[in-house]
Amino acid sequence: MSGTFSVKPIAIGVLVLFVGGCATFSKDGGFDDVSAITQERVGQPVGRVRDDNAGATEARIKEILAQPLTPDSAVRIALLNNQGLQAMFAELDVAEADLVQAGWLRNPGFSFSRVHTGDNYEINRSIMFDFVGLLTLPVKSKIERRRFEQAKLQTATEAVRLAADTRRAYFNAVAAQQTVAFMEQVNISAEAGSELAQRMARIGNFSNLDYERQQMFSADATAQLARSLHNATATREQLTRLLGLWGPGTAFKLPDRLPDLPKSAKEITDIEAQAMQQRLDVQMAKRNTEATATALGLTQATRFINVLDAGYINKSQTNTPRENGYEVSLEIPLFDWGGARTRKAESLYMAAVNRTADTAIRARSEVREAYSAYRTAYDISRHYRDEIVPLRKKISDEIGLRYNGMLTGVFELLADAREQANSVNAAIEAQRDYWVADTALQFAINGGGTTDMRNNSMASDAMSPR
Repeated sequence: MSGTFSVKPIAIGVLVLFVGGCATFSKDGGFDDVSAITQERVGQPVGRVRDDNAGATEARIKEILAQPLTPDSAVRIALLNNQGLQAMFAELDVAEADLVQAGWLRNPGFSFSRVHTGDNYEINRSIMFDFVGLLTLPVKSKIERRRFEQAKLQTATEAVRLAADTRRAYFNAVAAQQTVAFMEQVNISAEAGSELAQRMARIGNFSNLDYERQQMFSADATAQLARSLHNATATREQLTRLLGLWGPGTAFKLPDRLPDLPKSAKEITDIEAQAMQQRLDVQMAKRNTEATATALGLTQATRFINVLDAGYINKSQTNTPRENGYEVSLEIPLFDWGGARTRKAESLYMAAVNRTADTAIRARSEVREAYSAYRTAYDISRHYRDEIVPLRKKISDEIGLRYNGMLTGVFELLADAREQANSVNAAIEAQRDYWVADTALQFAINGGGTTDMRNNSMASDAMSPR
């Protein structure tokens, strides 16, 4: 198809440059939004390490490590230094690059041909532009904008998850260290009891059964100390990985004991409403459904016109004036009428709708479960603190008085020491479980999904002294 072309090539070129020039990279690449979302949910912003601030970041981390770590300072280091999170920031740059790319037209196509026969020749020149791409450019940009926003939410979710994982690892590490300190005391007492049992057995004041029981207690205390030492190493290394530390940085200090329980548990009456408003996975599901709906509208609009290119043609022949015109290239929907693409888009939309509903249902259930775990852990830890441990101490004091008054024997005294060790270890674990459950509750409300307190503590429990 040819004829007089009313639009000059230079005008089309200017239009292309104008439209393409509207798509540019932002100054922060979405990082500021991610940092604001994270700070709103965990109380601390994220940090991005670049060549121009690497030295300042390293100095800041050394400053924090100069003091014993707290839950907040551990999270601060993780949000500054975790390499996995830094990789997420690079992937966010990729998402922005896709957004900018969507704002540019497909490069024009240029063709040139020269045919000659003897002294006669024919030259054809043409330049083609993606006309449909120009018309759908705003819609495509809108779709990529939503995907970019979703990428920011995904990055923020990983930052919030990292903060939760770091707090959980911190409490596990402090609890394991506290257990080691107590088990070392138990082991010393067990060794002293074993030596006393040997002396009494030599002079005939200890039966073989009592002697063997005491030796068993000493051997068991040694094994439990070994388990607790490895557990302390394992939990500390887990925390180290999340903090992104190596070399001298791994010598960070932890407090001697877990934080005390708060005076009362949190009473949250609108926990489901908070989750629906604040959970990032719910927001991502909604954004995904909106983007899918927009993509469906685009698919329907281009169902019959799959490819439509328009361009300028210039033709030269021997002994004839130069001819100018235009050319339109259209894909004829003879075999593929776009029905399959439309059906696919509709199915993807329904999948997104149902996935969003599923996410909301799971979020409501998970946050209720997390709150139940939180309250249970608080009540159990307080029960150990206020009832079991004080009662066990009274029993030990009474047995000590009876032993001093020769009203009970060494075996009863040593048996009580073993029971007291079990009670104290259980109290430490209960206190640890409370802080882990508190962390899981906050993530269930603000992040996306719960952190299974039972699974998180099982690795520690498997090696904890009993």
